[in-house]
Amino acid sequence: MQINIKVFPGARKPRIVEEDMLLKVYVNAPAVDGKANTAVVKALAAHYKVRKSGIEILKGHRSREKMIEVAL
Repeated sequence: MQINIKVFPGARKPRIVEEDMLLKVYVNAPAVDGKANTAVVKALAAHYKVRKSGIEILKGHRSREKMIEVAL
């Protein structure tokens, strides 16, 4: 399953909010050295109850808007 997300790094409280066709992912990690991407993968794995290896960033490694593949 492919989903589009928007990432908000450096948030006070990590959470995932679903709005329309977009998933907003708030993570505590800063957008430095891939730390935010790692936190996004961890948060989405917990949200969808899959392993971290089941989450892959397809597009947007350096952007806030990303396309994610979730292996269910």
